[in-house]
Amino acid sequence: MALKWKKRRRVPPITIETVARWEHFEVWAEKAGKWELIAAFLDFDVASAVARNYTYRMKLVHAVFEDGRRVQEETLAELGATRHKP
Repeated sequence: MALKWKKRRRVPPITIETVARWEHFEVWAEKAGKWELIAAFLDFDVASAVARNYTYRMKLVHAVFEDGRRVQEETLAELGATRHKP
């Protein structure tokens, strides 16, 4: 018994539009005098919870991107050893 293939309707091609603007929250930690990006999250509550669990000096940053470029950055919190002793 041979299988019969049904003729399919022609479907227009799917176009994928890139997101022109997005924002997320980044957790940065200072290690050996250099700032390193630890993680980035879409949700503030998740980013804040992760940041609170770090023992290093850390920053919580709100970043806004347009067309793949960072156009705005705001430091929301900076915790840890923010003052250096002489």
